Amino acid sequence: MFIFFTILFGLLIIISSVYLWFTSNILYAAFSLLITFLGLSALYALLGADFLAVTQIVIYVGGVLILLIFGVMLTHPSEPNQMPKTETNIKKGSILIAILCFGILMRSIFLTNFEKLPWIQKAQAQQEYIQSSTIPHLGVRLMTDYLLPFELIGILLLVALIGATLLAGKNEV
Repeated sequence: MFIFFTILFGLLIIISSVYLWFTSNILYAAFSLLITFLGLSALYALLGADFLAVTQIVIYVGGVLILLIFGVMLTHPSEPNQMPKTETNIKKGSILIAILCFGILMRSIFLTNFEKLPWIQKAQAQQEYIQSSTIPHLGVRLMTDYLLPFELIGILLLVALIGATLLAGKNEV
């Protein structure tokens, strides 16, 4: 069952990423990015990294993507709902670089012996497996020891959002 969902979410990420790359509609690209981020979050949850899954949703889906959609809504493109056309040489070069990076990544994954990694051997020797969620421990630390920095970062992000909205919404006559 684990492998089925891993493959399912992996295919969802790949399909939405490829659609994101080839679409010329900015709003569809933003929604495709949303699906990609949610698929990554689901993979994190399947792997037992629940804090990373929640962080992925809160930061990327809830923050960055909303800012992207605000930017799309507040800008006035010359051609409605269309991204500017790029030169074919740039597109061919980016395809070549993407294929090269993918090949290097796949080669390194297939040549790595994961059983010999020190942190995996240590976890297997001590039989340290994920027993429970890490979120309650991190939440308690965040709301006790690190409350002031957490609130300051929240205020800073709010000011940045208001400033970006004001800058993007100005109409010059």
